[in-house]
Amino acid sequence: MLLPLLIAGVIGYLLGSLPFGYLVAKAHGVDIFKAGSGNPGATNVKRVLGSGAGNTVYCLDALKGAVATGWPIVFALLFARIPYTGDRWSSFVIAVIGHQNAVCLTGLVCAVLGHSFSVFTRFKGGKGVATASGGLLVLMWEAILIGALVWFATFFLSRYVSLASILAAIVVPATAWVLGYSLALKLVVTLLGLLVIARHHANIRRLLAGTEHRWERTRPKEAP
Repeated sequence: MLLPLLIAGVIGYLLGSLPFGYLVAKAHGVDIFKAGSGNPGATNVKRVLGSGAGNTVYCLDALKGAVATGWPIVFALLFARIPYTGDRWSSFVIAVIGHQNAVCLTGLVCAVLGHSFSVFTRFKGGKGVATASGGLLVLMWEAILIGALVWFATFFLSRYVSLASILAAIVVPATAWVLGYSLALKLVVTLLGLLVIARHHANIRRLLAGTEHRWERTRPKEAP
């Protein structure tokens, strides 16, 4: 049991640590840590470099969350018929299949942690919204769909990306509890929601002070 969780944690953290926001911005000649808000997430990349780059980063960040969470499911489908012979490989396969939910959740949590505290960027990172949504889409698409509707409605009404993300981080765990997912999944998504909210602490202070930046349609800046 311990080995699959350890492997899922390492894979999840390394995948989550891939700094796509930094890499995409660097390809455009911009150090994203020194541009805009200094955050390497999709929102800041979109603000600095435009929709194409920002949407690319969001999709890549969501994809790494989905892969970190979903590989045990694919693994189980591929090796479900393997005969148990008592060797290390078959024992590992049986352990992954038998504890699939725990392995998926471990990968998800570690991917979000890796995104937020990337080993490749001196433990600086984004706020985890895209990575968490990609992973949770694999496990609870109904809750993510409702969270996405809340995000878009809030954004279009207020033009605050941060407020939309914070409300989505509240709605998704609440929906998970209402829809009756497993206790482990409900606890994990609640903790992830709290982490996302905590990562928005500066935005919350600006929202309360009335100084938070609204999203405006602006042309991306030219790379130096």
